[in-house]
Amino acid sequence: MGGNGKHRWKISFYRSNSSSRLPPKELLCPISGSLMSDPVVVSSGQTFERLSAQVCRDFGFSPKLEDGSRPDFSTMISNLAIKSTIQNWCHHNNTEYPQAPDLFSVEKTVRTLIADDREDQGIRVSESELLNGVAERPPIMFTHAATELGRRVDHFYSSSSEDSVVIPSASPLTPLPFATRPSCYSSSSSSDIIAEDETLNPNSSSPGCEEEEQLMMKLRSSEVIEQEEAVILLRKLTRTKEELRVSLCTPRLLSAVGSLIISRYSTVQQNALASLVNLSLEKPNKVKIVRSGFVPHLVDVLKGGSSESQEHAAGALFSLALEEDNKMAIGVLGALPPLMHALVRAESVRTRHDSALALYHLTLVESNRVKLVKQPNAIPTLLALAKSPASASRVLLILCNLASCNEGRSAMLDANAVECLVGMLRRSELESESTRENCVAALYALSHGSMRFRGLAREAKAVEVLGEIEKNGSERAREKAKRMLTVMRGREDEPNWDSVLESGAGVGLGPTRYRVGVGRNLHTANSTTF
Repeated sequence: MGGNGKHRWKISFYRSNSSSRLPPKELLCPISGSLMSDPVVVSSGQTFERLSAQVCRDFGFSPKLEDGSRPDFSTMISNLAIKSTIQNWCHHNNTEYPQAPDLFSVEKTVRTLIADDREDQGIRVSESELLNGVAERPPIMFTHAATELGRRVDHFYSSSSEDSVVIPSASPLTPLPFATRPSCYSSSSSSDIIAEDETLNPNSSSPGCEEEEQLMMKLRSSEVIEQEEAVILLRKLTRTKEELRVSLCTPRLLSAVGSLIISRYSTVQQNALASLVNLSLEKPNKVKIVRSGFVPHLVDVLKGGSSESQEHAAGALFSLALEEDNKMAIGVLGALPPLMHALVRAESVRTRHDSALALYHLTLVESNRVKLVKQPNAIPTLLALAKSPASASRVLLILCNLASCNEGRSAMLDANAVECLVGMLRRSELESESTRENCVAALYALSHGSMRFRGLAREAKAVEVLGEIEKNGSERAREKAKRMLTVMRGREDEPNWDSVLESGAGVGLGPTRYRVGVGRNLHTANSTTF
């Protein structure tokens, strides 16, 4: 009995001792609950995992902690003392030092906290806290994307033609000549036959507040006929009177329009969406519209609305994506998958056109590039669309953006993008010179930071094609072709990476093990070539 008692005591003692292997609470991130790999002290004095604090700051969200306080994420400073304590704890307990958390996991956790925090108020996730203050400043500054409506007439023109999509010159100050208005704005459609309503006098020169008061009476009406009259009038006013777009874009009018966008009556929904497109054309309105919670409604329309409603939804997302502060929020709110689906499956040419332009502007942001690359079959689908003359120019620009990040470049190389792009150049499938330049630019983006490019380009017999472009292409295309040929030929003192990659297969070193990240200088170079 004594022996059995001693044995039981040892088991109990071992279990008690095992609990001491759990990390102390002060070493865990209050948001993720995990051991911190890069602890930082925020302005209010608490310590968090750096990525968790950054995501909360980007979402404009301050979680309620156990002590009831809410942290201030405006400033973050590395907490070297806690980091050293974590290292010592890991060493003492024979535990590996924690790896940096995954961005998508942290975003999911923060979105869950936002939902829990706002549940009692009935506010949809990301329509209030998530959008408040969201502004991403990616390390790559694409100066050609700083498009404004009616502000820089010397550089921009409104056109939906294929030739409006061209690669900018090497100067970092040269913007991209690009369509800045949705195609549904300047095109007629079935609901453009708008009846005059003399009782509301849309041609009156009275201030915007009077129009707003008259509109609000009918927008808030429970009668569908009055709702229809109101959105038709709003559409007409904002179409012809630019000065009214800003004055009418008030919180209460946006709230009323938002409730009609989800109407089951197609005429009401279509004209409400068209009115939103018109309002979104003015730069001061863009962030206001996104923060008013319209993006989830637009996403729902893209998924299941009528053909005309989808045209307006895609046009609105394209217009809103022109604003730098909206790009990350639109991606976080789930617009990328339905835009990608609309680009492929939409019946309307306008919907496909504006979906492509929306994706182009959204993928100027790093987080959206990664999200799009991770969509199933996104890269193969885009490469297939690039072969179509109707969509080649715009899709090639999306591919240029994706090729500027490690994930996108790797996925494109895996999908035989080099062979595809070289084949398009060889077969002269590209109708305009600007589209040909875009194809060369996409190929050029793949050549940066990848040791696989040289071997894949040689397999695709790119030397002959690039040599022809170097001789007879445009100035921009010739410069990029020359640089790619230099990369393929290599330097005399450089090892033969093709042989290294082939021999590496036998020792567990496949091609993906040799991916090289793009540094800041390469990012800067890319920003002047697309």
